[in-house]
Amino acid sequence: MRAFLASSISVVCTAALVLPVFALESGIAAAANLPLLEPPGSTQSLPLSRIPGVERAGGEAEAQGLAPRDVQPFSLLGVVWDDPDAVLHGAVQVRTRAVGSGGWSAWQALEADDHQHGADPDSVERTGGGRVHGATAPLWVGASDGVEVRVIPERIVTGAGAGVQSDQALGLPSGLRVELVDPGQGPETATAERAQEAAGAGGPAPGDGTVPATQPGTSQAQPDNLGVQPGIPATQPGTPQAQPDNLGVQPGIPATQPGNPPTVAVIPETPVESLSDPLAGEEPNAVPGQQAADEAALLTAMTPEAAAATAVNADLAPLGADLIPALAKAETDSGAEATADASVLKTYIGPRPAIVTRKGWGADESLREKQFIYTNTVKAAFVHHTATGNTYTCAQAPSVIRGIYRYHVVSSGWRDIGYNFVVDKCGNIYEGRAGGVTKPVMGAHTLGFNTDSMGIAVIGTFSSAEPSGAAVNAIARLTAWKLGLFGVNPKATTLLTSGGGNRFPKGTKARLNVISGHRDGFATDCPGGRLYNKLATARSTAAKLQGR
Repeated sequence: MRAFLASSISVVCTAALVLPVFALESGIAAAANLPLLEPPGSTQSLPLSRIPGVERAGGEAEAQGLAPRDVQPFSLLGVVWDDPDAVLHGAVQVRTRAVGSGGWSAWQALEADDHQHGADPDSVERTGGGRVHGATAPLWVGASDGVEVRVIPERIVTGAGAGVQSDQALGLPSGLRVELVDPGQGPETATAERAQEAAGAGGPAPGDGTVPATQPGTSQAQPDNLGVQPGIPATQPGTPQAQPDNLGVQPGIPATQPGNPPTVAVIPETPVESLSDPLAGEEPNAVPGQQAADEAALLTAMTPEAAAATAVNADLAPLGADLIPALAKAETDSGAEATADASVLKTYIGPRPAIVTRKGWGADESLREKQFIYTNTVKAAFVHHTATGNTYTCAQAPSVIRGIYRYHVVSSGWRDIGYNFVVDKCGNIYEGRAGGVTKPVMGAHTLGFNTDSMGIAVIGTFSSAEPSGAAVNAIARLTAWKLGLFGVNPKATTLLTSGGGNRFPKGTKARLNVISGHRDGFATDCPGGRLYNKLATARSTAAKLQGR
């Protein structure tokens, strides 16, 4: 099969990016039918002020909020403030008015401090540019056009019994404002349905209690329009993923930026100029000149940022694909799969699950930072909940992810969405932070432990609600595969060095489960007690999927 060389896509630096011919043809189909245009979306930022009638004597802190008002439609909201190191000591509550009905919701609480999901204290993402803000967790409320907010300071009482008591309200951070996020339109229903159909291809046997059986009459073959031609495998057997020297850093580009851990590689994006290999001949029976025309059409359909985000996964799926298809374990083990560590014995790699790409959930690639940052390896997976509530449908999941992405980047000032992967209640798996699903992409998910780890967020709030079995199974399938690429046993423990946090001071060597909850690395409720209690099941299932 003729291959094309992405010789000028700098996200893979000096490594050759091998693109099978169907990748280009699929890209042309995408250009003709689904242009890779950046999806719309918007953020309204409204400052909070003193709530009239709520005044305190003696200069004590006052409650702040936003009176009920009409706003442009939005679906997700959160509260942010200027100083990312400032902790909001108080209760943050919102209520919203649904579009169309005119009815107001009950008051809903936001998790007051979301900084524990952020970048490590000394990282460039955390310290560079002064963009990062303090923030609550976002909340998904569905289509709304009215909002009311109140932030009530926490009160402390000193003294006891007959002694003198002091009742004082703690101060609120400066610059409080509510962020109203419209995630824009995207390929919701089709993408979710296709991922649902494909999800069973690489999982445990139906009926074993770990993965729901496929619906009667549902084939495990990949759905149409995934960019895979009949009889052509999704990856080329025997084609390893070339690993650039020094983690892919181009000559003359430093391996680290000031403040980054020494294990971090920063790989800049540059516009894609050519996808052709000048040494490759034309495909037999190809129309003369068609290759150049196809390349031109594909590049016209893609922005440079979109091209870079899809190119890093081009050994797994066609350029511009909505979905990375699942592989059975035999196919994963056969050598068709590109691994992050060529020395790993494939015996212990779980079957690759279907993964909805960033293009599939509608990421606006113009929002994020253009560079990809990698660490050396993946030694652990931290499981989170998004704390966005449980009212979404699976068809809405891509929209929720777009909302979280925009909130993380535009409102909180992060370089990209914080999580490496996202899972919905139906067990669909989504690519998170850009940089390649097989690669050790540095995220911003577990403060102090973003190096040599990955973050998996389940959409929802699981402090009192049970996570779905499908979501827990998805965690197991994803970790069996991704940890397996790096030779890691999901049931083992690992040693990680803290970059700084409230549970482990900077420099502390922490012995943690390979599959840990966020609370294991940071004192927080995340991922919620109900989801945390399911992690032992995820570990056992993931190890079984690896063949251990």
